[in-house]
Amino acid sequence: MSETYVHGTEPTEQERLSLLNRMTNDAFIEFLGVRAGMRVLEVGSGLGILASAVAAHGAEVVGVERSREQIAAAAHAPNVTYVEGDAHQLDFPDASFDLVYARYLLEHVTDPERVVREMRRVAKPGARVAACENDISVMRLDPPCPAFQLAWEAMAEYQRSLGGDALIGRRLYRLFHGAGLMRIELSVQPEVHWAGSPGFAPWIRNLAGNLDSARRGLDRLLISRAIDELLALLHRDDASCIFVWNRACGAAGS
Repeated sequence: MSETYVHGTEPTEQERLSLLNRMTNDAFIEFLGVRAGMRVLEVGSGLGILASAVAAHGAEVVGVERSREQIAAAAHAPNVTYVEGDAHQLDFPDASFDLVYARYLLEHVTDPERVVREMRRVAKPGARVAACENDISVMRLDPPCPAFQLAWEAMAEYQRSLGGDALIGRRLYRLFHGAGLMRIELSVQPEVHWAGSPGFAPWIRNLAGNLDSARRGLDRLLISRAIDELLALLHRDDASCIFVWNRACGAAGS
């Protein structure tokens, strides 16, 4: 796990990430355009839940993960291999993969453009390189949750102090352009939830868990107040939340 990662690796955090994967994987895999027979690289594979889902579409997936503990706990599935390594210096020859992607990773690395350059390097000419990232400033809750807003901004500042960037989603085009990718396109993956909709309670609980996992670096009283505000929304019939993940894709050159 990156030294800029603010959320820890406790079992509760792993459970939160597993739920978040289940909520977001299908839309992201559709965006990737996975086809049977592809050789795919996931940079920052974590628990391997996404890698396993990509492999289920007939691809051969290699997951690169810095944390040996994450690899040991990762989901093992047919056609998925995990390699311990650093995203800043991928240990693969040039032009090795038909598809290279990272999700929820670039915000946690010290040099995201270098990571994207490495992703481009190991992609075959014309192959798709893709990323999906946060810009946590676009979170919108109603009714307003002022303690949550303060805690959310404090978490972004804490991450910045460690060398990460919780707003990196807005920079994806510039990062892809700087890394030399071609035919770059941006898109968003929405999270639109409201009281009574199937995703509302899981999404609100994910936000609460997100804050709770960063508690060690923040004002604990503020975090507790923010989580109480969030969970109170679950008892209202007029509450809603809108958020978008920022995505970019481009093609590797020759």
